[in-house]
Amino acid sequence: MSDLRELYQEVILDHNRRPRNFQKLDGANRTAEGYNPLCGDQLTVYLRLEDGVIKGISFQGSGCAISKASASMMTASLKGKSKADAEALFETFHKMVTADLSVTFDPLEVGKLAAFSGVREFPVRVKCATLPWHTLHAALEEKGQIVSTE
Repeated sequence: MSDLRELYQEVILDHNRRPRNFQKLDGANRTAEGYNPLCGDQLTVYLRLEDGVIKGISFQGSGCAISKASASMMTASLKGKSKADAEALFETFHKMVTADLSVTFDPLEVGKLAAFSGVREFPVRVKCATLPWHTLHAALEEKGQIVSTE
């Protein structure tokens, strides 16, 4: 278990140091802003949604390693997915990071996002991990307000 935890930490640190899709997306037709006042995380999610499919996705912002890595891995996981698949993965991810510690998850269902399964041990960090996902949801639903974890 210790080796797996170390691997997950390395994945998170890698995505924090070298975030994927960290840029403003040219041609975005949906955006949303998110803010976590507790940690100071701020980000914008950019989407290019065409015929119900995420053709492009990126983010910009600043924050802790967990929020930045979560946004990076989220964007890498969702490019080319349908809106319905994105919403389903959001639900699965949210359940994974908020579930009781006795609940187990199939790593094949969430892929590399399993690196965040340990976040549920640190309730204050759950908001950091889920902020990009809530912001994505707002962009998909074209909600005009800023998403806040409070």
